[in-house]
Amino acid sequence: MKKEISICNITAKQGQKAQGFINILDTETKMPITIINGQKEGKTVLITAGVHGCEYPGIRTAIELSQEIDPKEVSGNIIIVHLVNMEGFEQRRAAVMPQDNKNILRVFPGDKNGTISDKIAHVITTELISKADYYFDIHGGDLHEELIPHIYYPAKAKKEVVNKCKEIAKHFNVGYYAPSNNINGTFTSAAVNQDVPSLLIERGGCGLCQEEEVNLYKDDMLNILSLLNMIEYKRCHKDFTPEEIKYAIYLDAVKDGCWTCFVDAGQSVKKGDKLGVISDYFGNIIDTYYAEFDSTILYNTVAYSVPKGSSLVAYGRV
Repeated sequence: MKKEISICNITAKQGQKAQGFINILDTETKMPITIINGQKEGKTVLITAGVHGCEYPGIRTAIELSQEIDPKEVSGNIIIVHLVNMEGFEQRRAAVMPQDNKNILRVFPGDKNGTISDKIAHVITTELISKADYYFDIHGGDLHEELIPHIYYPAKAKKEVVNKCKEIAKHFNVGYYAPSNNINGTFTSAAVNQDVPSLLIERGGCGLCQEEEVNLYKDDMLNILSLLNMIEYKRCHKDFTPEEIKYAIYLDAVKDGCWTCFVDAGQSVKKGDKLGVISDYFGNIIDTYYAEFDSTILYNTVAYSVPKGSSLVAYGRV
């Protein structure tokens, strides 16, 4: 471990904590971060929140962790980005970065010559992930989403990286962990391109920021830091032993319309069960969606409005 760790214009000396905003290349866009430089040698963990600006439980979790963790009790380094998409947060824009209308989660590893979302991804990749031994991207279910707490791991990374990810996922207090077969994207890009074991965690939804969910989230993250021998912590909650989702289907709207969902997050469904329908603006049903196999609902859209290409429901089988 270095005596000090610097990210852009922020430096934390050994045994100290430093906080501030880092600028995104040549733009006026900023991200609030905390660098915790531990008193002892150890691993470096990166935690990012607010890739989607309205996923509040993850954002509040990151902010509170940055306040509560004492660097003198840490072995290694913890880098916390409280809020990746500040503009989306301030404007209450679900899923996308307002300036370019892109989903930051879909543009990693980024491009320094691209639009603002590409530049944000580039900075996270080159300035933050490059320093990390482990990466956790914490989400919170967006304004239009209801979900059961679950985790995604990067299935296309090297076998040893995948195995590390799956082993860590088992220690979270969530119902399920599922493979992500994307090559790019926030956490998958880190694992596939830089061999950094990475997980994307989902907890919360519907624009709510409930204290109980935040406390469960903090308990999970502190437990994982303890598992990595970075802090001493005795976990407060453990209600679930996660099960692995072997196969999942993610349904998107093929047309604009009005969505009526017939299932809830966490619900078990049978093959052939009706999941929901899309109607046109005169009330005529234009699409109907059915479960292709017995499964559990991971998340569903609760919004009535669904633009073409937007997510509707995801379900998976153990």
